[in-house]
Amino acid sequence: MAGTYADIAQLQTELIRKTISGSVFVGEYDDADLITTITTTTGTAPSEVITLAELPTGYEDLGYLTDDGAAFNTDTTSSDITSFQSVQPTRSDITAQTTTLQVQAQETKLLSLALYTGASKSGITAAATGGEVNIKIPERPSSKFYRVLALGVDETENGELYVARYLPRAKVTGKGSQSFSKADQALLWDVTFTGYKDSVAGCSEQWFFGGPAWSALLTSMGFGA
Repeated sequence: MAGTYADIAQLQTELIRKTISGSVFVGEYDDADLITTITTTTGTAPSEVITLAELPTGYEDLGYLTDDGAAFNTDTTSSDITSFQSVQPTRSDITAQTTTLQVQAQETKLLSLALYTGASKSGITAAATGGEVNIKIPERPSSKFYRVLALGVDETENGELYVARYLPRAKVTGKGSQSFSKADQALLWDVTFTGYKDSVAGCSEQWFFGGPAWSALLTSMGFGA
């Protein structure tokens, strides 16, 4: 029989995660295949080697981001039924759940320009003479979809640990403000993606966890051997 809090507490500092680096990879929906795994394993335990899997063709790293990295938000809406005899709802049903991802890209390149302006990448070209780029903002931007993978990396004594969130069908639904100034910050391309259900993936968002450090901690995290 437990006598004190120390007898029942289960506190494990090695399970506290932090994403110290990472990237956001973006692929055009029609050109990039679905991501089904983020790691590859060769050999067998206890000498197996776990590495990051190669991304399917069509994904591009958005590059350097602000310190905010990849900022996710989940908005949930519910419908409540109240009753005369209760001060709390007696029934509550989730009617909508939407995931958004905001990134503030610091690199000015074809991908960030296309995402922020809404123009098609194929329609953004550099002049043969002088290399000037001229982008006419569409009066009614098309609902262009992308596949977006946000990969976070943690470092441990057992190697790297990966945490990823994947929007298999997403489109740009918001743009942040942009300033031309001499402030100590890069010119930002601030866009917000909203995830929608992909009929093949069967979901609007998917989480991935893996890496050599993840494998080494499975038992500690409660997954068993």
